[in-house]
Amino acid sequence: MAGLRSLRAPAWLAASPRRAPLVGGVAGAASGAVLAGPVAAVVVGAYGALAVRGLLRRRLVRQAQLARRRSLDQLCALAADLRAGVPVLTAAASLPVDPAAADRLGQLARAAVQLADRTGAPLADLLERIEADARATDRGLAAAAAQAAGSRATAWLLAALPLGGIGLGYGVGVDPVAVLLHTPVGGGCAVLAVVLQLAGLFWAERLGAAPDGSR
Repeated sequence: MAGLRSLRAPAWLAASPRRAPLVGGVAGAASGAVLAGPVAAVVVGAYGALAVRGLLRRRLVRQAQLARRRSLDQLCALAADLRAGVPVLTAAASLPVDPAAADRLGQLARAAVQLADRTGAPLADLLERIEADARATDRGLAAAAAQAAGSRATAWLLAALPLGGIGLGYGVGVDPVAVLLHTPVGGGCAVLAVVLQLAGLFWAERLGAAPDGSR
C-alpha cells in the first residue's frame, strides 16, 4: 500500500498528463513574471515545465513497471494452475489484461493459448517460457539503465553548473541575477543558457533511453 500511495499525484497531473508540463510551464512563467519580469518568466516557466514532465514520466514508468510485474505474476500463477489440473479454457479466462501493462505479454499469452488449442502443445510450458523470456528482458533493460545512470548524472551535473557560476559571482561581490534578469545582454544569455540546458538534457535522455522507451 505504501508503494501505491507514493505513485499518487496531484489531481491536475493525473487528469491531463499530456497537458501537465504545459500547465507547469504556464504557472512557472506567471510566477516568474510577477516576481522578476519577462526573463524570469521564460526561465522559471521552462524549468517548471521540465520539472512537471520529469515527475510525470517517473510516475508513468513506475506504474508501467508495477503493471508488468502483476502480469508476469499472473502468468506464473496461471502456469501453476494448469499444472495443477485447471482446464485450459478456465485458466485462459484469467490471462493478463491489465491496460496499464505492456500489451505484448497479453498478446503472447493469447497466442500461446491458441497454439496449445490447435496443436496440443503444453500451455503451461509455453507460458513459463514467455514469463522467463520477459523477466530476462527486464533484467537486461535494468542492467542497461544502470550503465546509463552515470551519463544521466553527468548531464544533470553539467546542467547545474550555471548555479555554481551564479554563486561564484556573489562570492566576488557582484549580483549576477540582477544582470541576467534586468539587462538586455544578461537576459539574452539567460534565455540562451536555458535553451542549451534543455537541449542537452533531452539529448542525454534520448541517448540513455531503454530500447522499449520506458526509461
